[in-house]
Amino acid sequence: MKKFAKIISLFLVTGVLLTACERIDIEGIGELNQIELWYSPYSSDAAPLPHDSVLIDHVEKDLGISLVTVPLPSNKDEQAEMIMEAARTNSLPDIFMVNRDVLSTLVKENKVARVDSLYPLMPERTAMMYDETARLSSSFDGVSYGLSQSGSVDRNEGILIRKDWLDKLGLSVPVTIDDFYNVMKAFTVSDPDGDGIANTYGYGAYIDIRAIEDGLGCRFAPFFGAFGVEGTFNASKSNPGLNIHKPEYLQALEYLHKLVEERVIDPGWATYSKNDFRAAWKAGRFGMMREQNAAFALEANYKDFDEKYPYGEWILINPPVGPKGKSSVGAYAPGYRTYAVSRRAQELGKLPVIARLLEWMSTDGYTIVAYGEEAVNYMLNDEGKVTTEGLPNPDFAYTQKAAAPLLQLRNLVFYNSNEELESRYPTWHTKTGKEMSAFKVLRQMQKCPWTLAVNIPGISKELKDFYEDGVRDFVSGRLELKNWTLWLKEFDEKGGADWERRCLLYAEENNLLLDDNKRISKD
Repeated sequence: MKKFAKIISLFLVTGVLLTACERIDIEGIGELNQIELWYSPYSSDAAPLPHDSVLIDHVEKDLGISLVTVPLPSNKDEQAEMIMEAARTNSLPDIFMVNRDVLSTLVKENKVARVDSLYPLMPERTAMMYDETARLSSSFDGVSYGLSQSGSVDRNEGILIRKDWLDKLGLSVPVTIDDFYNVMKAFTVSDPDGDGIANTYGYGAYIDIRAIEDGLGCRFAPFFGAFGVEGTFNASKSNPGLNIHKPEYLQALEYLHKLVEERVIDPGWATYSKNDFRAAWKAGRFGMMREQNAAFALEANYKDFDEKYPYGEWILINPPVGPKGKSSVGAYAPGYRTYAVSRRAQELGKLPVIARLLEWMSTDGYTIVAYGEEAVNYMLNDEGKVTTEGLPNPDFAYTQKAAAPLLQLRNLVFYNSNEELESRYPTWHTKTGKEMSAFKVLRQMQKCPWTLAVNIPGISKELKDFYEDGVRDFVSGRLELKNWTLWLKEFDEKGGADWERRCLLYAEENNLLLDDNKRISKD
């Protein structure tokens, strides 16, 4: 421990930063540099990255780095709680994923390092991932405190419906909001799976909160879109403001309350986790949902459904059209996945080591991080492209569930080029020979109507909880809709009105308000 203290003092006094090829010897001569990484798992329903994985082994042998990885919870609030608790106890890891609100707090508390010096240390990664806009997304007062890269692919979700259920019941693809209700009702009461048991529901969802889609979250957004109040904040020039203040928002709540009251929505919606929701649709519990392209169509994800329902078929449809002709899958805004470096890591001289690790991941180590071990999880064809053809054991292909734990750090290297997306989302065939392609599904989803949103200032946890709990309770029936006006008044008194004023000011000052034709369909 004396040697440890002496070394730390040396770093603090001299400010020495080791070069990318040197090691930090903390507890003894020859000890590997140790980097602790808290990551967002690529597959939330798969096991964490094994500590004895090929990736960990390569990092140690190729870079001289001992990499310790810890998965963050899939729930955003739990992620924030885990990070803030570590900050309070001065035990933040060396590098960790963080959202902007938490990063802002950590910057104010001087818990994270400036990262501007890292960009020139990883030139290839910087050129691919960290353009000016990305850097600005995690900068405060002109200083970069986070390494922000493009997050999930834009508009990669859509409304999926069981076509085999429609066919069995002689129903057409629903178009209007009333059509959707009628189909959901039929899926609930008319035994679409033919097992003679009342065990199916029209729609399935869970509370999936995002800053731009708060309230009930994005899984319910298409129903709000039918009334023109999808997303948290309406950024149109003619009618800006919080959607919760629009009269159409109450109409959407009334519609959803009807669905809940008549039990045409899977009643697990209020308590399901993401994994519960996905297990439910694969078990044939409901016939309509908003789902993500890869979570639906990748072989490893679809396989459980295919095993149980080989003749089942999901198809993508447009979101419901409301009484005034409005329709939207939901709100979207270009997002970033941000990794911060702890102040302690900086004081220990680890910044160049972290830069070396990230640059390797985006260059020499890219295929290991993204696809696993060559000749085990993937092969390279004559053109040097990743393929699963020719593998000794196809069950361990990177497209299969068995390989998912090995690929949990993929989010650290993906940058969403067409070539990469085609490799990430390979075409495959179901047990009955039907072609499945998460890549083609993605492109179809992106052609559906979506609403461009803007990022807005955050709110206190107290107001956020009041907002989300209230909306959920009105839909579930715990609160009566006739009391909506009184609740909304209390919301404003607790800070809702001030929040809206801050959002409007922020949008106006940053020229973020959009033309009225914000519902778009992109090729």
